[in-house]
Amino acid sequence: MSITYLEAIREAQAKLLRDDERVFIYGQDVGGTFGGAFKATKGLAKEFPGRVLNTPISEDAIVGTAIGAALHGMRPIVEMQFADFSSIALNQILNNAGTHYWRTSVPVPITVRLPSGGTKGSGPFHSQSMESIYAHYPGLIVMTPATVEDAYTMLIEAVTIDDPVVYCEHKYLYYHLKADKLPAEGLPTGNARIAREGRDLTIVSYSAMLHEALAAAEQLASEGFEIEVVDLRSVKPLDTDTVLASVARTGRLLCVGESFPFGGVTAEVISRVTSEGFHLLDAPPQRINAKDTPIPYHPNLWSAHRPSAKSIAAKARKLLRE
Repeated sequence: MSITYLEAIREAQAKLLRDDERVFIYGQDVGGTFGGAFKATKGLAKEFPGRVLNTPISEDAIVGTAIGAALHGMRPIVEMQFADFSSIALNQILNNAGTHYWRTSVPVPITVRLPSGGTKGSGPFHSQSMESIYAHYPGLIVMTPATVEDAYTMLIEAVTIDDPVVYCEHKYLYYHLKADKLPAEGLPTGNARIAREGRDLTIVSYSAMLHEALAAAEQLASEGFEIEVVDLRSVKPLDTDTVLASVARTGRLLCVGESFPFGGVTAEVISRVTSEGFHLLDAPPQRINAKDTPIPYHPNLWSAHRPSAKSIAAKARKLLRE
């Protein structure tokens, strides 16, 4: 029996509620029959009465009251209906949760779940990838799980640690990704992993783009190229050591992200590699991101807007020739 990425998130929340009475889930429609916008909490309100709570449509108030609960010993899991809408709560997440321990030495163990990234027909207000914004600010951990296993173990880790966590779960992966079973434990956040070994070029990616990168590597393998693919897993903290070790083996770097290019995670990875490992490079590092425009509604335009296995492979071929 297989389990989907979405079911892994639901199972992680059920385990957390079962294991720790301080945990509760808080968000729009999460306590209803449907279980939130994407059914990530379906059935949990019935199984855990009074601990899966519906809120008004006010992201600022949702996060603010959850921070208050965290400061009084609770461990809230906040669900934003879409990552895009979390921008309304930026003051609470960045200025209150993110700085509170630095100001007071009192931790804020809050986890904010962001259904992130694009799907066909979602358009500019329901498709954005916000991880670069949250990674810019100190005090927050930003998780970007790309596998069913990480979706499960990293969410459990997020809720059990004392730091405020922004947990970016990709909507496209909810039903498109499956695994045979859930692991007992996972690799700690802050550790990247080698998703595919190679010697000719390193592709660094995370979240849904990891799977496009792996598909591109498979295409290039049929042409005789051995591509190493690194899954960052989290973008704050960012595992520079694993990336540098991979570039030392391959001499070439291509970074792939679904977020907009300006000031993004891909730019940060390239900056670190050129600063700390310039001598390892045989060619200028490159990146590929979504187009620097609002995200289109039409499925064909959306597909052209974000990186794909085809566009990643084309970029990699060019870099391999340099």
